[in-house]
Amino acid sequence: MKIHEYQAREILERYTLPVPKGFVAETPAMAQRAAREIGHYWLAVKAQVHAGGRGRAGGVALVKSEQELLSAASRILGMELKTAQMAGGSIKVHQVLVTEQVPIAKELYLAITLDRERGLPCAIFSASGGMDIEELAKKSPEKIIAVHFEPSTGLAAFRARDLIFSQGFEAATALELAQIVEKLVRIFVDMDCSLVEVNPLVITKEGKAVLLDAKISFDDNGLFRHPEFIGLRDEKQEDARELEAAEHGLSYVGLDGNIGCMVNGAGLAMATMDLIKLAGGEPANFLDVGGSATAGKVTSAFKIILRDSKVQAVLVNIFGGIMKCDIIAQGILDALREVKISVPLVVRLEGTNVETGREILKHSGIAIITANDLKDAAEKVVGQLGGRRQQTSVIPRAPQRVRRGGIAGIECLGFSDNAKVTGLLYSRL
Repeated sequence: MKIHEYQAREILERYTLPVPKGFVAETPAMAQRAAREIGHYWLAVKAQVHAGGRGRAGGVALVKSEQELLSAASRILGMELKTAQMAGGSIKVHQVLVTEQVPIAKELYLAITLDRERGLPCAIFSASGGMDIEELAKKSPEKIIAVHFEPSTGLAAFRARDLIFSQGFEAATALELAQIVEKLVRIFVDMDCSLVEVNPLVITKEGKAVLLDAKISFDDNGLFRHPEFIGLRDEKQEDARELEAAEHGLSYVGLDGNIGCMVNGAGLAMATMDLIKLAGGEPANFLDVGGSATAGKVTSAFKIILRDSKVQAVLVNIFGGIMKCDIIAQGILDALREVKISVPLVVRLEGTNVETGREILKHSGIAIITANDLKDAAEKVVGQLGGRRQQTSVIPRAPQRVRRGGIAGIECLGFSDNAKVTGLLYSRL
C-alpha cells in the first residue's frame, strides 16, 4: 500500500528525522494559508500522487511570491498528471504539499527495500544520486551501494557508519547521515514496509542533512498488524480495476499490452505472460482468479479485462486442480453468456477432467479457440493479432534481473519482462 509524500513526512517527523516545514493543501486558499504558517514565500508546490517523476511532468513548482504560489497551486490542483512511472496512464491531483525550499549543496539517494534475490532487506545509498538516480543506475551502477541486514536485528550502527564513511564525507556529516540510515531502517522494520525511499536526501549549504522528498510503501501482507494504516489509503490514486478485482477476490495488475490474461495461480500467470512475450505479444494485465475459480469470479474477471480498451484478444489459461476442468469450462460458458465478448478468445485447460472440459467448450456454439498446451495457447492468441511467432523453447528462461517499477535504481529478481508486475506481485501475493 502506497501513501502520499505528506503522509510519509509525518512518519519521518515521528522518528525525529529532518524534513522541511510544510503543509498539505486542497485549494489555492489553503496553499496561501500554508505559506503564512511557514512564514515566507520561498516555497515548493508539489503534486501529491502515488508516483515519482512529478517534477519533469510539471507536478512541482518552485515559487518566490504569493502570486506565483496561487498560480502554481491553481495550475497543479485538478491537473491530470502523467509521469514516466504511470505506464501510459495519468492521475488527477487532488492535493499539493506546500513546503519551504532549502539551499542545496549536494543531492544524495537513500532507500531501504527488499533484495528479492538475496531474500533480505537492504539499505541502498549513493553519494552521486538524487533526482537523476535512474540515469546513474544505467551508466554508473558501481556508484550505488547496497548493505544487507536481517530484519530481526536491523542494521548495526557500525555498518551504517561504514556505509557512509566509505563515500568520503566529513565526520560530522557522515555521523548525521548514518543516524538517518539507522532511523529509516527502523521505520522499514517497525512498519512492515516494502519501500522507504528518500530522493533526494540533500546536504544544505550549511552542511545539514535534510530529507527533501520521501516515498513509503507498506507490505500489504503486514497490514493486519497495523490497522492504523488503513486510514492513510487513498483509493482515488489506485487503479479502479484493481480495486474492483480485490472486491471479487481477484488479483489484478493492469499492464500496457493488448492481450488480456485470465489465469489461476500467480506462478502460472507469470509463466503465461512470459510465453506471450516469447511468442511476440504483449500482455495487457495480470489476473489471477485463484485456485477455486467459480463462475462468478470468471464473469467478474471477464468484465474487468474487457473494460480495458486496449485489449484485442483474451487468453484463458486454467489448471484444474481444486476445481475440475469440466466445471471450469461450464463456468466460462456461463460467464460468456452474460459478458458479450467481441475479441478473439483462446482457452487452454489442463488437469482433472480436462477432456470433458474441452468437449464442453468444443460443442458450446461459442467462438472459442482451444489450445493443447501453454506454448500453443500463447502462439494462437498472438497469431490472432497478426503477431510474429518466435520458435522458442517453452522452458522458462533463467531468472533475469529487471528493474522494479517505481523504485529508482533498484533491481529485483523476476521471470516477467514487465517491471511493473514483477515489482507489485511479490509484495501482494
